[in-house]
Amino acid sequence: MATCSWLRSCGAPRYPLVRPRRRLLPRPDCWASGRAPLRTYAPGPGGLPAALLRKDSFVGGRWLPAATAFPVLDPASGAELGCVADCGATEARGAVDTAYKAFCSWRGVSAKERSSLLRKWYDLMIRNKDDLAKIITAESGKPLKEAQGEILYSAFFLEWFSEEARRVYGDVICTPTKEKRALVLKQPVGVAAVITPWNFPSAMITRKVGAALAAGCTVVVKPAEDTPFSALALAELANQAGIPPGVYNVIPCSQRKAKDVGEALCTHPLVSKISFTGSTATGKILLHHAANSVKRVSMELGGHAPFIVFDSANVDQAVAGAMASKFRNSGQTCVCSNRFLVQRGIHDSFVKKFAEAIKTNLHVGNGFEERTTQGPLINEKAVEKVEKHVSDALSKGATVVTGGKRHQLGKNFFEPTLLSNVTQNMLCSHEETFGPLAPVIKFDTEEEAVAMANAADVGLAGYFYSQDPAQIWRVAEQLEVGMVGVNEGLISSVECPFGGMKQSGLGREGSKYGIDEYLELKYVCFGGL
Repeated sequence: MATCSWLRSCGAPRYPLVRPRRRLLPRPDCWASGRAPLRTYAPGPGGLPAALLRKDSFVGGRWLPAATAFPVLDPASGAELGCVADCGATEARGAVDTAYKAFCSWRGVSAKERSSLLRKWYDLMIRNKDDLAKIITAESGKPLKEAQGEILYSAFFLEWFSEEARRVYGDVICTPTKEKRALVLKQPVGVAAVITPWNFPSAMITRKVGAALAAGCTVVVKPAEDTPFSALALAELANQAGIPPGVYNVIPCSQRKAKDVGEALCTHPLVSKISFTGSTATGKILLHHAANSVKRVSMELGGHAPFIVFDSANVDQAVAGAMASKFRNSGQTCVCSNRFLVQRGIHDSFVKKFAEAIKTNLHVGNGFEERTTQGPLINEKAVEKVEKHVSDALSKGATVVTGGKRHQLGKNFFEPTLLSNVTQNMLCSHEETFGPLAPVIKFDTEEEAVAMANAADVGLAGYFYSQDPAQIWRVAEQLEVGMVGVNEGLISSVECPFGGMKQSGLGREGSKYGIDEYLELKYVCFGGL
């Protein structure tokens, strides 16, 4: 499988040690707990980039305020970063109407011109990559190096789909009669409603929007309430790139209004396509709304990725892969390894080296500090879920190898945690944790491991380490997941299809297949020849 080059460039696989620099004190109004000081970024000179820190909705090429606003908080300190327009169902429907008007002309723009505009947007992202990364770290908490990696990854989707825009080919089909010709055309589906999560606030937008715009669709984006600034910064750059008014629209909203806005987007008669990344539970609700008008839907939903280590594996490579796969973004990614299945013969060696790597290479802190590899979780609710999984496992016989509790830095920080003696009846074995928890389950046979891996009702990603070629083929084919990493912990790449099986979603994003999600096939029979 292809590896994620942008993550390698930001140091994720090896978690290199760096010398800690002088700690920075927080502003007086920042929330902090414990003895360790935190750093925040204030908008304006010396802080977050004022030119990109937009607070209104972006519809029809204009910045539009809403009647109310909601605060966006720094998860590391609890400090308010700013207030953003709190759009409701009325604003959502208005944005769709605007997007549809724009679609009537955008669909006729040549593929070459759409390609050129997406390329300009990409160029602006690269030019502003450092400022965009600061926004991601401020609102999501992820370490700045990871945020810089995400911006490159995000921009690469615009670059990729700027090239794919010119490769939307149809077909000519031979018919059984000589006086007929059969053609297949590919045409844009229409307005796409794009609903994105907080854990990759930039990349999840460009992966969807790049494909949609390349195909000739227009979009209305509803970003996560925790991270709207990244979506609005992308809108500012799209505007600068010359993306026509109404083609890219952003309507931020608070959690209180999210349900109504989501329903308005999914039931609007002028919306032809829905693309959603988030929880399986929310995805099912959106699918229900979309079913009434039979809309095209693509969804990337929850995961519960197994990470299998067989006796034949190279232990050091497996530990490096486990570190990269588990602890990126503090375990808050949909393809993070959620359960580690380790064969009995290699189990003790793997656990010992995994624990050493965690203690040596992971450093919890504010994302703006150079030494930090583990930022805060997005909010206290996320921390409570990790605590619940740890507590449940310990009550049923699991053992803490390292970590296991909240970190002294503050209420949203949790120690990177490794558990051994984990069994299948524990919550962490059958629920996605979405945090820095690595539970290890011992197994005896290949068949047992595959059965445990496939027992989940979701199937997004899976990983396994083995040096046995026959076993590699068997397991890769048997795992019920959409993406498999063989002796590799980082699998995401713009060139490769991203998506899952079972209740992990529908459709694929990225790659040459991603643009198909925004295209309709039309058969034309040309007779009388």
